[in-house]
Amino acid sequence: METHGAAVTAENFGLKGPRGWAFRGMDVKAAPGSLIAVEGPSASGRTCLLLALTGRMKPSEGHAEIGGLRLPGKMSAVRQVTALGPVQGVSELDPSLTVAEHLRERAMLERRYEGSLRALLRPRREQRAAALSRVEEALKAAGLVVETLPKGDRTSVRDLERLEALRLSIALALIGRPRLLAVDDVDLKLSEADRAEAWALLRGIAAQGTTVLAACSHAPGDAVLIRTETKPAEATGEAGTTPEDARTADGDTAATGADADLETTGTTGTTGATGTTGATGATRTTKSTGTADPTEAAEDTKNAETTGTVEGTGDTKEGADDALAETGRA
Repeated sequence: METHGAAVTAENFGLKGPRGWAFRGMDVKAAPGSLIAVEGPSASGRTCLLLALTGRMKPSEGHAEIGGLRLPGKMSAVRQVTALGPVQGVSELDPSLTVAEHLRERAMLERRYEGSLRALLRPRREQRAAALSRVEEALKAAGLVVETLPKGDRTSVRDLERLEALRLSIALALIGRPRLLAVDDVDLKLSEADRAEAWALLRGIAAQGTTVLAACSHAPGDAVLIRTETKPAEATGEAGTTPEDARTADGDTAATGADADLETTGTTGTTGATGTTGATGATRTTKSTGTADPTEAAEDTKNAETTGTVEGTGDTKEGADDALAETGRA
């Protein structure tokens, strides 16, 4: 990839929901192009940490910097230089869509929300060539060979193997050439061999210059390590809410779940064959078929000294869930 990775630092970084801390006391230092692993059991706050470090959730204490952009003050700017691979409830693939439809939708988003005026005014032939180049580059970096799929680019997501779906999600994120790529549940439902392939893929992306932030149950030994842990619940006397029902004080949907990217960062949304989007926060309709159309070109959401093991404290499942409801929009 042609982009340069983003350095990641954090000091006393924490996020709290009404029933406890999702995570707290996180200190991170990773150089550009690092492979950073957020390791912890399910419900330990690792997904919340991943979303907070990419500007999708607002921290409750401490601060972080992503490529020199300080959180929580520059959440919108951080979203512009980061991209999400698969994150449940935020950037999941739609099982009813084909590979081609996902690629086309992503290109549409790039053009509509992130394309520069100069890019939009280029001749249509140049736009097609640029789009095709980005798609091919992203597919190659993600190691997804479309021709080997059961029905080529007309293969539905529901027919993909878990590792193939992971590669597709990563390819969609890389179309925008982000400085930091975030991937959740890297090792979920993967065999030992497929898990090794997944980490080799992420290691290769980092080696090409893009910083990779990956949440997992078991991290490889060569990653910058952040550990989250499950703790007993902290009673706060406040009723929790689910991400789907979360609302901020001004009535807007919280910056999580299907609306985690309300500032149109280009994160791939969950979209039906004819329906509305998820993660970009903009309503759109798609009814695409066939192969990826490079006419829908776009400029994307673009997008440490690596030292030791980073340790912090995670909290309850309730804390992680409710943090989604309480953080609000950027």
